[in-house]
Amino acid sequence: MSEDRDMRDEHEFFEVDALPWREDPASPGVSERVLSRGSDGVTLTRIARWAPGLDTSASGVIRHQYHEEVYLLTGELTDLTSGETHVAGSYASRRPGMPHGPYVTGPGCTMLEIRTVAG
Repeated sequence: MSEDRDMRDEHEFFEVDALPWREDPASPGVSERVLSRGSDGVTLTRIARWAPGLDTSASGVIRHQYHEEVYLLTGELTDLTSGETHVAGSYASRRPGMPHGPYVTGPGCTMLEIRTVAG
C-alpha cells in the first residue's frame, strides 16, 4: 500500500467563505464547500449545509466504508433511529460500517465533515 494513498490537497490558510457552495450530486438537499480532497476518491474535508426540512428517511440507516467525523456548526439534526436531536457543538466519530441515521433537520444545519479511508 502506498503511503500517499490518503494524501489530501495542500493549502495554506485561505478564506473559506470565498469558496462557492456546490450541490452535492450524491445527496439532494445538501450543498458543500470542499476544503480538501484526497486522490483516493474518499478522503475529504468539507463544510456541508443541509437545507431546512431535509429528511434522509428514504435512504434508511446509513453505513460508510470510511471513517467519518462530523462537528455541527449551526442548526440541529435529529437522528430518527435514536430520537435524539443534536445541536451546534455536537460531534460524532464513526468507524467504517457504523450504522447511523436516518436524519431530519427542521431549521437546516451546517457541519464540518472529515472523511478518511479505512485501514
